[in-house]
Amino acid sequence: MALPIDFITRTRALLGDEYTELEKALMADVPVSIRMNPKKSDKHPEATPVPWSHLGYYLPERLSFTFDPLFQNGTYYVQEASSMFLEQAIQAYVQDPVVCLDLCAAPGGKSTHLLSLLPEGSVLVSNEVIRSRSYILAENIQKWGYPNHVVTNNDPAELGELTHLFDVIVTDVPCSGEGMFRKDTDSTGEWSVANVELCASRQRRILHDIWNALKPGGLLVYSTCTYNTEEDEENIQYIIDELGAEPLPIPIDDAWGVCGALKYANPVYRFFPHRTRGEGFFLAALRKADGEREELRIKTKNKDKKQKGKKQPDIPASILSAVRASETYQPVWNDIRLSLLPSEVQAIYPLLQEKLHILSAGIELGEWKGKDWVPAQALALSTALNPTVFPVCEVDDEMAIRYFRKEALVLPADAEKGYVLLTYQQRPIGFVKNLGNRANNLYPQEWRIRSSYNPEEIRRLVL
Repeated sequence: MALPIDFITRTRALLGDEYTELEKALMADVPVSIRMNPKKSDKHPEATPVPWSHLGYYLPERLSFTFDPLFQNGTYYVQEASSMFLEQAIQAYVQDPVVCLDLCAAPGGKSTHLLSLLPEGSVLVSNEVIRSRSYILAENIQKWGYPNHVVTNNDPAELGELTHLFDVIVTDVPCSGEGMFRKDTDSTGEWSVANVELCASRQRRILHDIWNALKPGGLLVYSTCTYNTEEDEENIQYIIDELGAEPLPIPIDDAWGVCGALKYANPVYRFFPHRTRGEGFFLAALRKADGEREELRIKTKNKDKKQKGKKQPDIPASILSAVRASETYQPVWNDIRLSLLPSEVQAIYPLLQEKLHILSAGIELGEWKGKDWVPAQALALSTALNPTVFPVCEVDDEMAIRYFRKEALVLPADAEKGYVLLTYQQRPIGFVKNLGNRANNLYPQEWRIRSSYNPEEIRRLVL
């Protein structure tokens, strides 16, 4: 990997003699790390834990993730270890239920982590401004399976109109990506000093756009995957000076190798690959100044204008019984598709529906096709699924991959007909409609494994 000359010059000026160690680390192998879903497995791999995350593990080798059913069904998530440090900020400052926004959330690493970390009764709004990436985000959130979520596709300025809605805002802002050079060697060709300056300016605009949505006294977590001070320390100082925020310390263990500030004296946390087992990462936590809170009022006069006079289908009790404690959920129809919202989402959903473009929320149950009710993939992967409602068929590695490729399946002769829940290692992976001589594969077309490549050796996670 050839590093840009300007990057070398600038970073050497920051680190001095230590730069040689950084450059050596950038030429070394990339560590492989995953994070477990605690609601889908109480087991963990026999692997080295990530020190700053109780859910993270370093793997001895890269697995065939695409061909691992436990990855496809949300039992674990592949995430760079340094970015799991978010856990320490949340644990330090979030003890009670909150409304949290993950602003720049795709593909979903920090959002799925937040869902596992936030106190019971919290709700997470995960947003992605780029439309194509927002669908990937929604897919990964649904695979993770937590009902207390809303996925949106909006510009930060639109979210900023939600005055004082959020107790916590996580801003993993788009950056120049210096910290990911080792993982994405092609990105070195896109780097420039001009792009660093552009990113720093854009990050400040994003912060200004979203600041109004954070409650007085609320928590802002700012992070990048870059080394330079323009996007890191200088932006933190900007938040302090221009927005009046208070920087907050995060408890760390010296053995982790996390560095402090390279400029100014604020509590910030830097990860360098020659000091920690992970990629380049920067994070700071700040508290918005206390003040009077303003609550948004919902305009309802034109609400659901398109649905006016349209009768929604009745919901059979057998469908509702597919979700545990379904009586606590609120049904929401999107034409013929039905979702259930948990109580914590219900409280803010009308406001979000009025102001934002919502891609998914709560648990998608399924849809009517003629007189037939078709269960949704999101229901199969939900942590609130009541699996006793459906007949179950356990599948092996080969059939699971065929399912994720959306290929035709034939279930064992003794399998019940109708909608059947497929499981792998006793964990749900999705639905089929068993007709006897064949089974209709209900895996979402847009989620399917598109590669026809079959590795000679498939390495899967062992739990």
